[in-house]
Amino acid sequence: MQTDLIKEIELRMSCHLNNTQMATLHNVLISSFEGTRLMPESARLTDEELIEAFISAKSVEGCSERTLNYYTNTVKTVLKNVGKPVRFVTTDDLRIYLARYQSECNVSKVTIDNVRRIMSSFYSWLEDEDHIIKSPVRRIKKVRVSKVVKEVYSDEEMEIMRDDCENIRDLAMIDILSSTGMRVGELVNLDISDMDFENRECIVLGKGDKERKVYFDARTKVHLQLYLNERKDDQSALFVTLHHPFERLMISGVEIRLRELGQKLNIHKVHPHKFRRTLATKAIDKGMPIEQVQHLLGHQKIDTTLEYAMVNQNNVKISHRKYIG
Repeated sequence: MQTDLIKEIELRMSCHLNNTQMATLHNVLISSFEGTRLMPESARLTDEELIEAFISAKSVEGCSERTLNYYTNTVKTVLKNVGKPVRFVTTDDLRIYLARYQSECNVSKVTIDNVRRIMSSFYSWLEDEDHIIKSPVRRIKKVRVSKVVKEVYSDEEMEIMRDDCENIRDLAMIDILSSTGMRVGELVNLDISDMDFENRECIVLGKGDKERKVYFDARTKVHLQLYLNERKDDQSALFVTLHHPFERLMISGVEIRLRELGQKLNIHKVHPHKFRRTLATKAIDKGMPIEQVQHLLGHQKIDTTLEYAMVNQNNVKISHRKYIG
């Protein structure tokens, strides 16, 4: 046990000390631990137990099942590829893994930073719980990601899509996505009983199983009611497939339908999430307080809301002339 602990300490210090200093450290550790009784190796948690304990801690914090699975798979994949026990992983091990992962799998910088962030959370927890001396992720800085101005739908594109819908279901689906800014996952989970047509609002279940109220406009109300009135099934879902057995519409079904519509109309990148970004952009552009937009979209952090919203360049030009030029 003493030998293993000495090796672990020396491994941690190897990137900070030269060979002479390492030899001195070794002698100091040998003399310091002489005659000392330490916790037996059998009493220490295994790597699997450490990961399980970490995931349990994240669960108590309120992370969703999907997030917990993502954390578990990421941590296990990294450790498997590094090929070392949890306590022996160094900063260089993780840097080499991240560099190889990016080059060999051709993943984005966002993906690489997500892995870094998860491993940082894992090792910070280990450090806080006294399972390790110091997190090896401390000196791995956040990956710089270039910000790309993401597209939104123009008013003309919105009207073209509405005019060319082949059925009332797709029209109602486009209307509710564009007027509420809800996520596609929230859309497909809606039931008819969730809709309050009198007040033009409904409650959706967002990320982290958090409920929030969203609102739709009069046009959406009319088209939704027309769609529901022509339905012949007894399904509880708000949106169902067009053909028997009329099952609840899934996320992939919405995405495929919108992609096909975009290809038919030659509109670039028609996707459910683009309606959400468009709503956020227009709301901020028209003067809606950012805090209200944040609440409407169900974001925990306001920075996330700002990433969704593009500032209209014409308004920037007008403001520049008004306040500066």
